[in-house]
Amino acid sequence: MTDRSAAVAELVALLPEGVVATAPVALEKYRRDWARDPDAGMPCAAVRAEVADHVQVAVRWAASHGIPVVPRGAGTGLSGGASAVEGGLVLSLERMTAVEIDPDARCAVVEPGAFNADVKKAAAEHGLWYPPDPSSFEICSIGGNIATNAGGLCCVKYGVTTDYVLGLDVVLADGRLITLGGKRVKDVAGLSLLKLFVGSEGTLGIVTRATLRLVPAKLAPSTLVATFDTVRAAADAVVAMGRVVRASMVELMDRPTVNQVEDFAPMGLDRERALLLVQSDAPAGAREGEMAVIETSCREAGAVDLFVTHDPVEGESFVRARRLAFPAAEAAGSLLLEDVGVPVPLLPQLVGRVEEIGRERGVDIVCVAHAGDGNTHPIVMYDAADPDSTARARAAFEDILAAAIALGGTITGEHGVGRLKRDALPAMLGPDVMEVNQRIKHALDPDGLLNPGALLPLEPAGQR
Repeated sequence: MTDRSAAVAELVALLPEGVVATAPVALEKYRRDWARDPDAGMPCAAVRAEVADHVQVAVRWAASHGIPVVPRGAGTGLSGGASAVEGGLVLSLERMTAVEIDPDARCAVVEPGAFNADVKKAAAEHGLWYPPDPSSFEICSIGGNIATNAGGLCCVKYGVTTDYVLGLDVVLADGRLITLGGKRVKDVAGLSLLKLFVGSEGTLGIVTRATLRLVPAKLAPSTLVATFDTVRAAADAVVAMGRVVRASMVELMDRPTVNQVEDFAPMGLDRERALLLVQSDAPAGAREGEMAVIETSCREAGAVDLFVTHDPVEGESFVRARRLAFPAAEAAGSLLLEDVGVPVPLLPQLVGRVEEIGRERGVDIVCVAHAGDGNTHPIVMYDAADPDSTARARAAFEDILAAAIALGGTITGEHGVGRLKRDALPAMLGPDVMEVNQRIKHALDPDGLLNPGALLPLEPAGQR
């Protein structure tokens, strides 16, 4: 490898002024995503790409010097997928924010730095909607959503990011730019490479443009809020209603989460019980029938109180409470955020096991869930200044991953594996599937320079 400082000087000369950052104070902001990975390294430089050509130049430069490349978007990731590698290059797409709407083709052509909210807003001007809806939609980028195959609150009915990706421009590890798909709704020519790159966490290539499918604007929803004495009873209601209706949102907050949200932004929520938030956006007539079935499911599962509103503004106030769950937890102290999921019928068992783990490890765990998907977010709270508290929290984090695997579930439903869950992936996938994953990585990134250490375990150079 050439001298790193001389190599960085070469990179600075290759790109326009202001694109490459090298000052330590500037690089500090590019070291971590929202996971606050304590093991993040200090990069040698950060490229703030403005066009796809800048990405290609940076990747070719990195390949020629054997320097790792960590791509990043808005930095809202929750699994350490954008943690910087010591001495590596951070390739930020934050300046690539263009959004173009084609209303006739019902699609958006979007650069990776555009926020999810920007796409929604632009689509809405044409009476269209981009459904993927992470809780952080106002501040998370499309590139990051694609990297992790992000989901969100509407997934139970409308699916996740991959269901809306029609095309991608991707820069490969050798600097070539390839175009996959486009504005075509149906296209089965060749292997399904779009699906391969969505969710690959920047380990196979770097997305510089995406063509996203849009749908007609959804109807204003009706909202049901139900409270339960136990989170497991609320989960039972989710299983029951899922057998007979397809709600457009099914979100769960356990009692500790409700209390954290009330402490953070008082809204008058019932502090004594778990809360289930359900919406239906079916057409008038059908919606009333769906809401009746949902209400019956909640009553039969033991709901203590029920409230139904057909006012979308009033309903949105409860959705806001759910979206505040993570900011409220972050304000309450240090945390480890999980993203485990199971088949929906096993949701009651999973939330019950999470409560047991909290008691066994002596830690506080608050839990929110995209319950209709079986996707939960247990949040392990701890005191970062106390080594014993930190150790117990990390043990609980690992226990929750193991519990999800034991139930036939997943260690990540939408946040990605990143670096924080990488070591649990072999236990979930098994040796044969892990080997296939590694083969694909080797084929597209033979030198292992694209986001090394994210998603897949690092391998010695001789094994690549």
